[in-house]
Amino acid sequence: MLPTTSAPTLAIFCKVVDNYGDIGICWRLARQLQAEHGVAVTLWVDDLASFRRLCPAVDAQAEVQLVSGVLVRHWHGQPGPFGPADIADIVIEFFACDIPEAYIAAMAQCQPRPVWLNLEGLTAEAWVEGCHTLPSTHPRLKLVKHFFFPGFTDKTGGLLCEAGLEQARAAFQGDSAQRTLFLRSLGVPEAEQDHTLVSLFCYPDAPVASLFAQWMQGSAPITCLVPHGVAGAAVGQFLQAPPQVGQAATRGALTVRVIDFVSQPDYDKLLWSCDLNFVRGEDSFVRAQWAARPFIWHIYPQDENLHHKKLRAFLARYGQADTAALALAWNGATPVPDWHALWTACQRAMPAMAPHCEAWQRSMGRHGDLAGNLLRFAAAIGPTSTKSQV
Repeated sequence: MLPTTSAPTLAIFCKVVDNYGDIGICWRLARQLQAEHGVAVTLWVDDLASFRRLCPAVDAQAEVQLVSGVLVRHWHGQPGPFGPADIADIVIEFFACDIPEAYIAAMAQCQPRPVWLNLEGLTAEAWVEGCHTLPSTHPRLKLVKHFFFPGFTDKTGGLLCEAGLEQARAAFQGDSAQRTLFLRSLGVPEAEQDHTLVSLFCYPDAPVASLFAQWMQGSAPITCLVPHGVAGAAVGQFLQAPPQVGQAATRGALTVRVIDFVSQPDYDKLLWSCDLNFVRGEDSFVRAQWAARPFIWHIYPQDENLHHKKLRAFLARYGQADTAALALAWNGATPVPDWHALWTACQRAMPAMAPHCEAWQRSMGRHGDLAGNLLRFAAAIGPTSTKSQV
């Protein structure tokens, strides 16, 4: 924790674009800043219904509420008015969302002015090192906004990671009773818990049916756990019924089981419990890395297949050829995938990947965590208000 003379205030503005990724990241960041650094955080979010699926304590109808020590405000384009007293010491707009003009105008009236950051999306591309912390002067007002990039090197802001996460993960994975109880709470029978367990979280265009076909033909049983609402078409086709929580079917070696959409802490346990995790976007992608288990990333699609470039940049850094080939096919980055060969290679590599996963996790930890790095940068470029010298 950084030394403080009083609690600094911080506002995060979040517009939900891909349902869960944006608010997932902002909520983790908000909670960590409040719980570990004593920051008084206000989280402005425009989609409380999506937020509620990740955090059941959220009231989707409330305009203002306190959740886990974070002040949550429903953001639906409030035009203002805002005055200097409404402005936080540190203002974060997530992923270049447009914060209210009146709020920006009030920021310019503050003396001293707040630290203003644009927290960007995660990418492994090399160019972010040159853009991380770059200033951008407002065209009309005496304000400077700085870009802040999460990333995979010590020249970026690092990754979100709470204190004690690694110890919690190791304790859970070292205690088979905890795993059994957790999986039972999701409705996974003990007879299936010894199968190859796979969690599946992906965008609708993922080639799920192709992989199901390979898993059905395997010689060893696989159980695929799919949160309700994910891969609905392929799961429904497999079940031969509209997917509902608790539904399951077995065809060949594959059992597909629909589980409830879980909170963020339970999602971590799900990743820790499975042998292979399919994740999507940014938030679950990072959590899969902290799970120290093999994973396949479904990246958020972009025009002109720019996401393929981002995917390749990460795979080059991560360095696992057997799972990388499957990841490229999963994202449509290879022309005619040989699913049998890809899955066979991935399956063969999985048992030996533990040292690589652990080494990657340690190397990422050496860069510091995103929340701490962000606060250190804010303190360095201050000043913040006189009521909160970080």
